[in-house]
Amino acid sequence: MPDSRMSDSYYVKIDDADSYGEHFVATDLVRSTWSAAIQHAAPVSALLVRALQRCAPRDDTRLSRVLVDLLGPVPADGDLWVRATRERSGTQIELIGAELLAVGPDGSPRPVARASGWRLQTLDTAAITHAPVEPLRPLSQARGRDMKKDWERNYVHSLDWRWLTPPLNQGPGESWLRPEVDLVKGETMTALERLFAVADDANGIGAKLDIRRWTFLNTDLVVHIHREPDGEWIGIRAETSYGPDGIGVTSGTLFDESGPVGAIQQSVLVRPRPPREESAKTRSS
Repeated sequence: MPDSRMSDSYYVKIDDADSYGEHFVATDLVRSTWSAAIQHAAPVSALLVRALQRCAPRDDTRLSRVLVDLLGPVPADGDLWVRATRERSGTQIELIGAELLAVGPDGSPRPVARASGWRLQTLDTAAITHAPVEPLRPLSQARGRDMKKDWERNYVHSLDWRWLTPPLNQGPGESWLRPEVDLVKGETMTALERLFAVADDANGIGAKLDIRRWTFLNTDLVVHIHREPDGEWIGIRAETSYGPDGIGVTSGTLFDESGPVGAIQQSVLVRPRPPREESAKTRSS
């Protein structure tokens, strides 16, 4: 099996297909900022989108909405499998489903994340293009924070992450992000794979809570895309609302350098962090 620890990708493909689906192993760059034992949801989401796009592909369609459900912690170590199927076929509208499997406690593969995607037939509507959301400030105004120095090798090390607003900003948080590695070793990311390789960061960008005192893990993400992004950089404007009962919602807009491309929402589970967890591995600058 290839040594994936120092790879320049999130995943290494082991086999095109076996009885469970495409076979992968993850690299250290998928590791979450919450725990090195689990994967950050962004690479997981991008890998599922890759499967949605490759399932019975048609040149005259594209994904318009993707829902990702995280069924539990996705292990950062061990074998992974991805499979997809067309759940609803049609000339203008199709529903595609995909799932990510990992080895469970009994030694058998089990689903750990699922995605569904509405795939719609495209048509030339350039004459009525309309996106009323205020554009994100340009990349030239964003500043890096050298976040990599605060973490062992993990997902943060895969990004060029530049902030337009300070952390814990009272208004919406804003950032520009660019993955610096491949999704799958040796493959060039598609526009939507690149989008989903950072979209899950909306929760952190919109956060209002000190990561040293609180955990705020999202259980899902839903993204609606009215225009495929262009270029390497993805912008995010996001804000999280917290309820009185330990549950929050992140809402945001996704951008490329030409303007908005879609919207994102995430459900957030909010919990006080036990004092013993306030350690160097969860430092935040």
